[in-house]
Amino acid sequence: METRPESAALNPEEHLQRLFTDDVSKPWFITIFHDIKEYFYPPQLPPLEVTSKPLPVKDIWGFTAGKGRQAGFSSVLIHGSLVALALFLGTNPTIQQVVKEHVTLIAPDIEPYQPTMKPKAQLMGGGGGGGDRSPLPASKGKLPKIAPKQFVPPTAVIRNDNPKLALEPTIIAQPDAPLPTLNANVWGDPLGKIGPPSNGTGSGGGIGSGKGGGVGPGSGAGYGPGSGGGFGGGAYRIGGGVSAPSLVYKVEPEYSEEARKAKFQGSVLLQVVVDDKGNPRDIRVVRPLGLGLDEKAIEAVQKWRFKPGFLNGKAVPVQAMIEVNFRLL
Repeated sequence: METRPESAALNPEEHLQRLFTDDVSKPWFITIFHDIKEYFYPPQLPPLEVTSKPLPVKDIWGFTAGKGRQAGFSSVLIHGSLVALALFLGTNPTIQQVVKEHVTLIAPDIEPYQPTMKPKAQLMGGGGGGGDRSPLPASKGKLPKIAPKQFVPPTAVIRNDNPKLALEPTIIAQPDAPLPTLNANVWGDPLGKIGPPSNGTGSGGGIGSGKGGGVGPGSGAGYGPGSGGGFGGGAYRIGGGVSAPSLVYKVEPEYSEEARKAKFQGSVLLQVVVDDKGNPRDIRVVRPLGLGLDEKAIEAVQKWRFKPGFLNGKAVPVQAMIEVNFRLL
């Protein structure tokens, strides 16, 4: 390459000569005709000669190039085989049995680690009674509220109208005991006699023919027959080794004339004790219906016969709830 002296490169005259070429020095009225001609008739360029050529390169898909259909068929075949294998393993009885035997790995037997407890024995008892040795039987009335302790026994005949400390009378019974209900304004025995107020022929306070401050013929601060308070009637409850009595003979209840005229329908819920002979006793109305149907339900159930409940192979009296339906055809 030819080099020029540094003094020549810095010569201003030479720079001016390079800027003002022959085309720039031409007047505009001469070059305008040349520009118009090139606009309408542009000069034809020679054809472009391409000297580059494509080079062969390796296919990015490798050995699967050109085998799309074969690859798709292989994929479907593999997935179908896996589904068939899963169905076979899930329905094979031998494999299912093996899975059941290995469940203990997830839920181990913890019975050896649980404390052993003796089953709680059911005790016959419950009930209560009372009275003030009145010559008249206990009068009909409603039961007081249930409480865990009794401070004042119920009374149908109030002897002291102005006590120093007035407390509401209560009875002791289970909170979920199916006690009979009665719409009345006075205390009494729901199964008592309609008549003048009377605390009954019993003793120890309360209402009834028993003793102990409760209501009924039993002994205690509860309600009903039996002893020890609560609500029982000297019968077992179903469960804990006590089987339920089963009905062997049934009499359909009759409709009362009042309910038939009113076209009244419904159900009466009764609390019954089935004794060891299979006979119903101590029938109480838990959910009344009215219009004489409660009495008709009791009359029908009194004629029913049961196979008694058993405890340790021995027939025992068992409490039962019976629903008597009244439907017009």
